[in-house]
Formats: sequence, C-alpha cells, structure tokens
Amino acid sequence: MIPIKTNEEIEIQRKSSLLVGKTLAEVAKLIRPGFTTRELDRVADTFIHDHGAVPGFKGYGGFPAALCISVNDEVVHGIPGDRILKNGDIVSIDCGTLMNGFYGDSAYTFAVGDVNEELLKLLERTKESLYLAIEQTVSGKRIGDIGYAVQTYVEKFGYSVVRDLVGHGVGRNLHEKPEVPNYGRRGSGIKLKSGMVLAIEPMVNLGVKEVVQDKDGWTIRTADAKPSAHFEHNVVVRNGKADILSTFEDIEKVININ
Repeated sequence: MIPIKTNEEIEIQRKSSLLVGKTLAEVAKLIRPGFTTRELDRVADTFIHDHGAVPGFKGYGGFPAALCISVNDEVVHGIPGDRILKNGDIVSIDCGTLMNGFYGDSAYTFAVGDVNEELLKLLERTKESLYLAIEQTVSGKRIGDIGYAVQTYVEKFGYSVVRDLVGHGVGRNLHEKPEVPNYGRRGSGIKLKSGMVLAIEPMVNLGVKEVVQDKDGWTIRTADAKPSAHFEHNVVVRNGKADILSTFEDIEKVININ
C-alpha cells in the first residue's frame, strides 16, 4: 500500500522538510576549498539537533553520519571523512531529518570555488530536470511521467540517468512505496493520487549511466569516473499542481543564486 497523508500530516512533514533546507543552507556557508567533508557533517548534525530534530540518515541501515556527501564522480551515499574539498570540485549533499514522527529528505549539488562551465551546466540542467519532474507530480498522472520528464530532458544534452538508484515515497519512514525512477515511459506505472508524498531525486551523470559501489559498502560512483549531479525535493501529489515541501531558497541565498 502507498501511504496517503492527511493535510495535518503533510504540514508536520513540511516542517521536517523545511529544516533540511535550512540545514543545507548552514552547510553551504562552509562549502569552499580547504574544508573536510567531516566538518560539514558536524555542522549539520549540531544544527539538526539544535532545531528539535534528529538526523534522519545517522544509523539508518548502519550509515555513520548525518549527511551523505558525494564529491565529483561519487553519485550518492558518500561517507563524510578527511577528504578536503578542492577548487573545481562539485559536491552533492543529501540530508535527512526526523521530527515529530516524519522525515524530510532533500539534496543539492554545490560548486566548490571556480568550477568549469561543463560542470556548471550539468548542475543547472539536473536541477531543471527536477522541476520538470515536479510538474508531472499531479493526481491522475503516472510514475512513468515523472521519470520520462527527467530522462528526455537530460539525455538531449548527452547526459545519462542512473538506473540502479531511484526516488521514493517518504513520510513516517524514510523510504516508502512507491519507487520513483528517473527514467520511464509516459503513461506507465502506478497512478498518482492526491496526498502521496514523494522524494523526487534526479541523479544525472556526465558520462555513462552505470555505477559501482565502493568497498565501504555505501559510496556509489560512476563506472567511468566522470562527475555526477544530484538534486532532490519532497513533493506532495495534488490536483492540478504539485506542492513542494522542501526548499532550496535558503541555500541559494547563501550561494547567491537568484
């Protein structure tokens, strides 16, 4: 069964989702050459606790940190540590919070210092694909419409969509039904119903779609070692227009994107 949230539950979940955006904005203040990924994680962990929540990822399936921090060719699930951010890197930061029984889950890929135009375009277009997917997240549409929107947009630039990892429902559990692939056929898959809450998260590679897992059992990276970008929002299926629970506004004030 796919959970349908009441309006009251959705408003509770909105608070958790908005806290993720505020946390990522706090972390964004430190995203520049010279900082370690562990330092970013420490800031997020403290900030989440200070705001009455707990990190949604820490301890989930044994994951050891508050943030998944994935640099350059790392797609998702990178473990924070001693890696130092360097000028020209891109870094995907995925954050989860658990507050009042509901999860928020959102991700943003940042440019570190001076990043080349090719990578800036990858970031921009991956984020654009997320919003195209959200336009399809309305009652009466189908899961395949979401994936089709992402896939057809990014593939025209020569990028590829990761197939082995997908978005998902989110609510009282971090991962709920349904799965939300970033590829698909229009009109295929389950029909979307008002009150479903989805974590939509395009993972888009500059090169091939294939990925590999590191020996740490968590970090996923591209098979050809080319960079990957990742953006994620929590979205409520509604009649006519989707309702985005999470936000990038706080982040983009920090990094000066209008």
